[in-house]
Amino acid sequence: MIEKVNPCHPDKVADRIAGAIVDLAYSVENDPKIAVEVLIGHGVCQAIIETTAKISEADVAAAIFRIAGTVRADILIVPQDKRLSDNQKCGFRCGDNGIFKGMPLTAEQWELSQTAREIYVKYPYDGKYIMDGGRLIVCQSNAPTSALRAMFPTAEINPLGDWTGGTDVDTGATNRKLGSDMADSVTGGGLHGKDLSKADVSVNIHAFLKAQKTGKPVYLCCAIGDDTVDGVPYAYIVEEAREYIRSVGGFEKFAEWGLF
Repeated sequence: MIEKVNPCHPDKVADRIAGAIVDLAYSVENDPKIAVEVLIGHGVCQAIIETTAKISEADVAAAIFRIAGTVRADILIVPQDKRLSDNQKCGFRCGDNGIFKGMPLTAEQWELSQTAREIYVKYPYDGKYIMDGGRLIVCQSNAPTSALRAMFPTAEINPLGDWTGGTDVDTGATNRKLGSDMADSVTGGGLHGKDLSKADVSVNIHAFLKAQKTGKPVYLCCAIGDDTVDGVPYAYIVEEAREYIRSVGGFEKFAEWGLF
């Protein structure tokens, strides 16, 4: 059983904005420290940004407008807590406490991910999809139910009929769709809106990739300040995650679909 949402779901819009802001920080510093929370809905976008990077409100607002369209941008940028910043002075160390789980993806999870992408190519609007064994549920906005039924004759299509979604219908918040991003690997830490020193980003990516490689579950924990996780230097885990983020096109692109 798996749920997948597309990049225009309100929660993913929030994730994408947070990712775009992290990209801005990396454009001015090699290893910025940043944490972003975004809440968006009904014509308003609020972004709270804690960071070491010198990013401007104008650039943040431009990213918000590019992704979300015409909204009122309420932006707060503050320095990251000094103690948290000092944690990284002598090299990469875990930026937070956490427990982490990496799980091999199932055939069903891969199939729904591909189905979601197939629909999104034709209808790049708010959508949510569920697969549970032989049951496929497709809720896709701004798409005729008849056209969707032609694509998926046995699926349950738009149970309430044709609809229009997006942030004028529903609010979105950062890291609220982790099941869609991580499948069975969901933990307490969110993937989006944070720099690579944060274990919620790098250790989650490490655990997920290791699980896909080995085909076995991966369970890890760390304390803030740890310089080794899973028997390897934390700096290695950060570089592994950095390469992964680069491979998908940056933090904003990573936020579109998550890890699969």
